[in-house]
Amino acid sequence: MASPLARRVARAIRRRALWTDDDRVAVAVSAGADSVALTRVLHELAVGAAWHLTGLIHVNHGLRGAESDDDEAFCRALSSELGLPIDVTRVDVTAHAARHRRSLETSARELRYPVFETAALRLGATVVVTGHTADDQAETVLLRLFRGAGIRGVSAIRWKRGIYARPLLEERRGTLRTYLQNAGATFREDSSNVDVSIARNRLRHGLMGHLSSGWPGAVSALARFAELAADDEATLSQQAVASGARILSPSSGVELERSLLTALPPPVGRRVIRDAMEAAGGRATARDVLAVWRLARSARPRGRLAVYRLVVEVTGAIVRFAEPRARRAIVGDYQLAVPGTVLIRETGTMIRASLFTGANRPEVGDWSAVLQLAALNLPLAVRGRRPGDRFHPLGAPGSRKLQDVLVDRKVPADRRGEVPIVVDCKGEIVWVAGLAIAHGCRVTMPEAGMVKLDLETKDNQ
Repeated sequence: MASPLARRVARAIRRRALWTDDDRVAVAVSAGADSVALTRVLHELAVGAAWHLTGLIHVNHGLRGAESDDDEAFCRALSSELGLPIDVTRVDVTAHAARHRRSLETSARELRYPVFETAALRLGATVVVTGHTADDQAETVLLRLFRGAGIRGVSAIRWKRGIYARPLLEERRGTLRTYLQNAGATFREDSSNVDVSIARNRLRHGLMGHLSSGWPGAVSALARFAELAADDEATLSQQAVASGARILSPSSGVELERSLLTALPPPVGRRVIRDAMEAAGGRATARDVLAVWRLARSARPRGRLAVYRLVVEVTGAIVRFAEPRARRAIVGDYQLAVPGTVLIRETGTMIRASLFTGANRPEVGDWSAVLQLAALNLPLAVRGRRPGDRFHPLGAPGSRKLQDVLVDRKVPADRRGEVPIVVDCKGEIVWVAGLAIAHGCRVTMPEAGMVKLDLETKDNQ
């Protein structure tokens, strides 16, 4: 007789139509409690099911040395015990993170899912199931809310998307561990789960514990909220497509008819804007979508707004989203904390400020500079060039026009507006990014403190 957990999962599979009797199912297994419990539950259910459990998929991320290899060995032993084939792939997360300037967590995810899809083909699977739980769902909702996500973001983990299915989304982690304990089954603990430098772990070991003790139903409530948000998002997105505010695609950029857009209910209009931004090649954050919506609805006949990788312009009856080279000039002002980072939305580039002390200067390259901390009037800011800009470049006999420096350094005319200019709180230029520092900010006493500035662009990543 199937266990209570297996019976609940079977109901979830049917109710959510996660797969059909004709499907072949592969389980993504990490060796942790959630995926091991999922594997054993589906092995229980497959005995009397029409669908077929075709095997296991394991990705060795290689991040924890021998521990990662032990996880792989555990999964191989599990597959042998259950009489199921296993597809194992090793990936180099560290190299991917360095090459693409991603976190290890993001890099692991970016590598893992393509592996799942390739492994599914090798196993002949039509569905890949993962062990995401109600706890994972609640954590994802909160993380995305804290980052300013809209309804699409807080819809979080879906029960089914493409070939992926998550039949444990109503189950708690503790329930799965109890199931394994009662079955006398083992699993492996991932030592990286206690690393609180990872945002999800900080949330898991901090706020989530307080929520569970103070509000016992909080995790389930957040999981239900995500599901309701997903339903709302699907309906509103369909309305946006059918709204009549057509997304036009001229030779360059994307356009919306302003009157049609602004006549829509705000939730629908914002989704039309989101779709237009993504059609133009941008990334639609909730904050940027709201800013464009407000610009479109304003009484001004004209307006311009820089968002991630796009410039949005309102000109009379049209809202236009574009990224032509001539329109990528930096138009915003960005505060730069020391230490800290700032993303320049118009160009998608980033400037990082780091503090250093000691007699040794940090290494610098073509895209970085080191300045004397005491010579800077903090806080710093980043902006584009402005008419009349002047500064005293390092080694020059005196003050020069910024325009002349850009010409001397052979910066093309159509690229000069993209050069980030770092200024102090008095508006004095301290660094023309990638080109020259101000003479007065040169390092003369390293031991008194230094600020290193790094420009990160698509070209130097």
